[in-house]
Amino acid sequence: MTLADAAAKADALAQAGDERSLATLRVQWDEEIEAAARDADYRVRAQAYRAIAQFRFRQKLQLLRRGLEDESPAARGSSLIALEGLSRSHPGDVNSFRPLLHDLAARDANMAVRRLAVVCLKNGTAHRDTLQLLEGIAESDETDAELRKTARVVHAALRKKAAAR
Repeated sequence: MTLADAAAKADALAQAGDERSLATLRVQWDEEIEAAARDADYRVRAQAYRAIAQFRFRQKLQLLRRGLEDESPAARGSSLIALEGLSRSHPGDVNSFRPLLHDLAARDANMAVRRLAVVCLKNGTAHRDTLQLLEGIAESDETDAELRKTARVVHAALRKKAAAR
C-alpha cells in the first residue's frame, strides 16, 4: 500500500468514526510520513503534508510548519490545505500559525498559495491584525482579482464571527 492509499483509507476511517482502526493505521505509517515530509522530491513532500490531514495527525503540526516554509509552492499549498482541514474543528491551530499565514497571504510569490493562506485564516479568530491584512489585500488594485475576492469573503466571515460573540 502506498502513502496515498493509506491516507485515503485513514480519511475513510476518520469519516466513519472508527478511531481505533485509525489509531492503528497512524502507528503503522508514522515513520513513513515523517520520512516523506523530508524527501528531496517536492511531490513526495506534498503528499506527506496532505496525508497529515487525512490521518487527522494532530501530533504532526510542526511538520506542517516545515511544509509552510518549504521551497516548493506545491508543498506549501498541500500544507495549507492540511492546516485548513485540521483547523476546522481546532481554530487554535490557525492562531498558532497566524504570523506565518499572514506572511504567506501577503508576500508569497505564488497566488494559489496566497489564496490558500487567506482561506486558512477564516478558521481562526478575528484578530485585528488579520482583519487589517485581509482588508488591505481586498482593496489593493495591484493584487490578483481572485485573491482580492477571497480576502473580501474571509474578511466578511471573520467580522460576522466576531459580531456573533
